[in-house]
Amino acid sequence: MPRLLPLFPLNLVVFPGEKLNLHIFEPRYRELVHDCLQENITFGIPPFLDNQVQELGTEMRLLDVEKVYLNGEMDIRTQALGLFRVREFYRQAPGKLYAAGKVEDLLDDPTPDEFLKTRITAHIKQLYHALGLHRMFLDLPGGYRTYDIGHHVGFSTEQEYQLLSSTSEQERQELLLEHLEQIVPVVLETERLKERVKLNGHFKNLTPPNF
Repeated sequence: MPRLLPLFPLNLVVFPGEKLNLHIFEPRYRELVHDCLQENITFGIPPFLDNQVQELGTEMRLLDVEKVYLNGEMDIRTQALGLFRVREFYRQAPGKLYAAGKVEDLLDDPTPDEFLKTRITAHIKQLYHALGLHRMFLDLPGGYRTYDIGHHVGFSTEQEYQLLSSTSEQERQELLLEHLEQIVPVVLETERLKERVKLNGHFKNLTPPNF
């Protein structure tokens, strides 16, 4: 059954479970934060891509208002919940300054494919090692989901939205693996090229071949 949800379109993709800090400065979204505090309601972030509000979005819960500035601007902390599809978009909710939409909750199959996950983990390890991001790999929990690394594999915003649009963890794994199989060899070759460039101009102690 569709329900009315306040909307905060932004030029980014938010994955379920993600924590997001935002600086709120527009009066309409300051009003939204006030309503979240007073009425204990949630709001949605549908990505704003290609100059339009996309139909899929992520429901958000306000966790805390970190700071309120003298001019009324705010720093807030939020956390992403589940996904929804916008059936009807309204530039203004009834009697409000902010946008809203009639939305339907989306179901998701969270079951991973363990074989795909093993391959993804191997590629992630290669990628992070080549980029000098060893610590990021070590901090990755054993039970990580594709959502947990969706912002850390070089996806464009459009590719992140494609990941968001997938309806199962296995489908997201397949997208992620395909992407990693394309970019990891490029990154590794780039790093090898950088090492060869560093050697250029140095004295080399080379053993000539025996003929």
